[in-house]
Amino acid sequence: MKSFLMLRPLAAALVALSLTACDSTPRERQEVVRQEARRLDTVADRAAAKLRVAGRRAARFDSASRARTRQPLNEAAASTFGGQLLGRYSAIEQLTPTTIEPAFVQFMQQVRARHRDWTQRDWDYATAISRQLNAQFRAIRLDIKGRDELHIRALQTEFTALETRRDVKDLGDAIKEK
Repeated sequence: MKSFLMLRPLAAALVALSLTACDSTPRERQEVVRQEARRLDTVADRAAAKLRVAGRRAARFDSASRARTRQPLNEAAASTFGGQLLGRYSAIEQLTPTTIEPAFVQFMQQVRARHRDWTQRDWDYATAISRQLNAQFRAIRLDIKGRDELHIRALQTEFTALETRRDVKDLGDAIKEK
């Protein structure tokens, strides 16, 4: 849509040029085309400048995100966070085929209730917990009922969607002009 809007001045110039072509000389028409080309160049230059700025901001966001994820998680904070999200299911390695589905349900209930207030670092902790749950799920998957496995897969997908939505929002905020 934006590319169409950028072409509107050129289209208007071509229409004006064709309407006045009979009443003007080739040199006059050539000057009108030059003026419109300069105007389009200016529009293109402004758009390119905005893209460069957005690209730099996105690169800074990506760099900060990578630096943050390279920092190890605090074990005590991870344990506390896990206790808050998993409640009585916080001993992930002890989950069984009958308790893993309720653990995922508990986890996602807490994620849904709390995710709007989380920082990126909070998401790092939640992701670490999710990975541990997923590892335990993979370890006992062959003994889980099909119905429970489908529900767990849906919950895993929901977590990924919430996390991705937050990443996209934060990237969008980082790119926006201030």
